[in-house]
Amino acid sequence: MTDSFSTLDATAQASLVRQGEVKPQELVEAAIGRIERCNPDLNAVIHPLFDKARACAAGELPDGPFRGVPFLVKDAVCHTEGDPYHAGMVALKERGFVAKSDTELARRFRAAGFVFVGKTNTPELAMSVTTEPRAYGPTHNPWNLDHSPGGSSGGSAAAVAAGLAPVGHANDMGGSIRIPASFCGLVGLKPSRARGTLAPDFGEYWGPLTHEHVVTRSVRDSAAVLDAIAGPACGDPYTAPPPPRPFSEEVGAPVQGLRVGVVTGTALGPADPQCAAAASDAGRLLAELGHDVDAAEMPGGGSFELGPWIAAGVARDLERWSEVLGEPIGPEDVEPLNGVMAEIGRGMTASAYLASEERAWAWAREAQKPWAQGLDLLVTPTSPAPPPRLGVMAPEVPPNELFERLGRYTIFTSPFNVTGQPAISLPLAWSEEGLPIGVQLVAAYGREDLLLRVAAQLEVARPWADRRPPTHA
Repeated sequence: MTDSFSTLDATAQASLVRQGEVKPQELVEAAIGRIERCNPDLNAVIHPLFDKARACAAGELPDGPFRGVPFLVKDAVCHTEGDPYHAGMVALKERGFVAKSDTELARRFRAAGFVFVGKTNTPELAMSVTTEPRAYGPTHNPWNLDHSPGGSSGGSAAAVAAGLAPVGHANDMGGSIRIPASFCGLVGLKPSRARGTLAPDFGEYWGPLTHEHVVTRSVRDSAAVLDAIAGPACGDPYTAPPPPRPFSEEVGAPVQGLRVGVVTGTALGPADPQCAAAASDAGRLLAELGHDVDAAEMPGGGSFELGPWIAAGVARDLERWSEVLGEPIGPEDVEPLNGVMAEIGRGMTASAYLASEERAWAWAREAQKPWAQGLDLLVTPTSPAPPPRLGVMAPEVPPNELFERLGRYTIFTSPFNVTGQPAISLPLAWSEEGLPIGVQLVAAYGREDLLLRVAAQLEVARPWADRRPPTHA
């Protein structure tokens, strides 16, 4: 059973409201119905906010670009006043923790006119590329319920792919927007570092790795949401350079003659042949569209460091929650891998942390040289393999083995969390089993405008809007 809104993107739904063809209450009620019907199969929405959403839709909504459009918030980093906030942690779930305030990002989503209809599942502390927390159980991929939707924004990605809502909040510390987008057949843009804000809680989170945005069905939605949430907040330590014009104006703008490099493997390992073929095919398509395309190597070469940022971040997270709750939350209170990371973080000296940071910045400078030397765009697989089955990266896997598997799935995405460059995953291919395979495009720092132009060009050349997973509202 479907309704007339389930296949519309957020831009189309907002247009219906502006034109007076539907009321926000109709959009919200339809989204609630879809969640009630499909979420039992997906376990994507873990905190329904239906009563609040109905009241919000019936009230005085801000006159933003997405007035009345249903929206889902990932249960990590971005918290919303008066709603559960558990970050995939059993400890917070058991205590029934509720956020006392909106983050600045949540405030901007509300100002855009979005109506929050629920919060979505995430791995514990957002520390995985699958969404299988002990606190809430696994989220299922709507393309095949036995497979992972990715992580850490897997709840949002599964819900948007299944049509429960047209757009969902997501964040990315090593691939957590792009990998779920790849696994679920969505558009997933990781903006440039500091394009938005982590206010008021943080200037940085897990070092400089965290980037906030959304997963969407269309390029135009991703661009329009970025327009709504971009820009610094008071007191931010730094911000990305302002774009030359609104990001929405890049969608459909002409672009050709770019210098494009195509990567199909890295020094850390090859990609599955289907994922490598998807990147190569995207390169051929770009050549047909008038771009100068050549084979390339993954920039930077060798290994890069983000482990110390993650370990220190997990250790600090547990300290922070202990302070908030007024009782200790230790490594023994979290999943095994997070417990190990917390202990590593606790044992790290300040000098060792700074030394690792220096090495990471040196690597990042080397990695960005191709763009400084004239490269416009890098094309890679988003993930080195199609969506794995649930359980392959579950919390029960021994920590050393699990850490290796997680690292393997982020070989194409995490480098650009270190460099801070914008990168977007597009649903340009499907596996032999019918599972989505994303292709990643990477531009120079601050060049989301270029990414969005090319992404929109590819969306027209190889449209994906009519593809629907078997589990769809």
